[in-house]
Amino acid sequence: MSEAKESEFRGKPLLVLTLTPEDKYPFQFGLRKAKLILEHLEDIKKFVEKYGGEQPKNVPPAAGGPS
Repeated sequence: MSEAKESEFRGKPLLVLTLTPEDKYPFQFGLRKAKLILEHLEDIKKFVEKYGGEQPKNVPPAAGGPS
């Protein structure tokens, strides 16, 4: 099961996302990229719908996409 944890790098906050607790290469980003992701969340949802098959649970579909 994936999880999200807060961390820091050089005194700056990071969000670290892992697929499993043993994940060797987690997806991590700071506040600047987190804001960018939020700004483009609908674009990311559409991208996943187009290329990724199944949508993760508890994530509403992108506007204009299939329900």
